[in-house]
Amino acid sequence: MIAYLSGVVREVRENSAVVVAGGVGYEVQCPAGTLAKLVAGQPAELNTRFIVREDAQLLFGFADTDSVRLFDLLTGVSGVGPKLGLAMLSAMPVSALAQGLLSGDAKLLSSVSGVGKKTAERLVLELQGKVPEHLAAPAVGGVRAAKPVTTEGRDAVDALLALGFREAGVRAVVAELLSAEPGLSADALIRKGLGRLR
Repeated sequence: MIAYLSGVVREVRENSAVVVAGGVGYEVQCPAGTLAKLVAGQPAELNTRFIVREDAQLLFGFADTDSVRLFDLLTGVSGVGPKLGLAMLSAMPVSALAQGLLSGDAKLLSSVSGVGKKTAERLVLELQGKVPEHLAAPAVGGVRAAKPVTTEGRDAVDALLALGFREAGVRAVVAELLSAEPGLSADALIRKGLGRLR
């Protein structure tokens, strides 16, 4: 089992990165939030999961242990493979995904491409009592503070997605804005979100 990888980023691709460690280049598939932190030529430290299948050997990398923990929970559910687990972690911040699971928000989960209604309901049923509550709090300055996903936040995400922005970016920006100013209205979130996404 490869649990951790420390090396230098050689290349950042659309869904993965190549990290050179000990003279070997490892292709590591990462969620969008982790890829955004990786820079070619710079050192990287990733928590990893190595998954062996009949047709492939896949290495998944995450910038923090919370993402790994949620990935393990997601992929432990029948019908949720590592690629779908990765897609879910790419679609929204860990805090939003954890909050959706804890609150039983199947609609939020099924907004992720590849997650149908039945899969979303199965995720809620199997994980509602297993997700650690601290994961549902956004990290501010490296420290997690309790902060639920708001109705305004969901409305803002829906509006920005309707305008054609990428889902991963939209969810990350809205979560960040809500962490900084919890009382923002949906209109304010949309305006500020547009400023950051354009």
